[in-house]
Amino acid sequence: MAGELPFEKPLNELQRKIEELKKFGQESGIDFSDEINRMEERCKQLQEELYNELTPAQKMHLARHHGRPTSLDYIGEIFTDFIELHGDRLFADDLAIVGGLAKLNGVPVTVIGHQRGKDTKDNIARFFGSPHPEGFRKALRLMQQAHKFGRPIITFIDTKGAYPGNTAEERGQSEAIARNLREMAMFGVPIICVVIGEGGSGGALALGVGNRVLMLENAIYSVISPNGAASILWKDASRADEAAAVMKITAGDLMEFGIVEEIIEEPQGGAHRDLAAQSETIKEAIWRHLGELSKLSSEELIADRYNKFRKIGQYRAPKPEAELMVDEIESANV
Repeated sequence: MAGELPFEKPLNELQRKIEELKKFGQESGIDFSDEINRMEERCKQLQEELYNELTPAQKMHLARHHGRPTSLDYIGEIFTDFIELHGDRLFADDLAIVGGLAKLNGVPVTVIGHQRGKDTKDNIARFFGSPHPEGFRKALRLMQQAHKFGRPIITFIDTKGAYPGNTAEERGQSEAIARNLREMAMFGVPIICVVIGEGGSGGALALGVGNRVLMLENAIYSVISPNGAASILWKDASRADEAAAVMKITAGDLMEFGIVEEIIEEPQGGAHRDLAAQSETIKEAIWRHLGELSKLSSEELIADRYNKFRKIGQYRAPKPEAELMVDEIESANV
């Protein structure tokens, strides 16, 4: 099966056997309905076991699935009257970032997202969804326009990270990302961010400073990709699955840490199984949060965003030296 992931192989093999048995029954005129029903029941049971207990590494592979819907797929399904705007008015038009004007249930919004390619040629043109500085500056230009005209901002996050090559560094990659973080913090309009695939490093965070951060069930979000973490920790990028298991990158982990506000359910087997259904659940979540945020003033929106990120993480003050000495004495006595 095209796009089959390794852990899905037993399920897909069973589904193929069911289809082959149905075809053989039609051609031969033999009734295999009892056997087919038993196999279909086993298939449902296997689906439940497989997709209800996914490991972080398996979710990582689902988040990276080549058939997973992209930002443009969701924009086409969720919004109407979309007009794509191009270029940063400084250097070029980075195709790894898409954005423009649209309407959500008739309400004008600005929508921006990372965009991966659909095939090899498209991926090369879009740098596999890893933006250059001009991509982040294009996004910033569109967000500044939204702030000026009072339009809510919706962002879709789906990147392994900002483009790491010399060309990006020469044009000010770190400055472009840092500027987006600063500016997004101060916009007086609602900002809703949705992690739809892989949210990696500063490339993701440059579109991620929102009042609400939502995350698809099988998406991942981290300060570095599991491959990058494995390269640093073990000098071996092939150990990405191991890194994913310990990095706390899944939606459940991030919900527990207070980094995301809502986990959006996916169709069984991943978002690529049913684009229309997935788009509808995302649209409902965005619309619900937008309704809540629209009641806040510009000042309240800025304060809400500040407080959201201020609460992330915990800090434990070091013990005074006297307390440390008491602890050492008690440990020695034990």
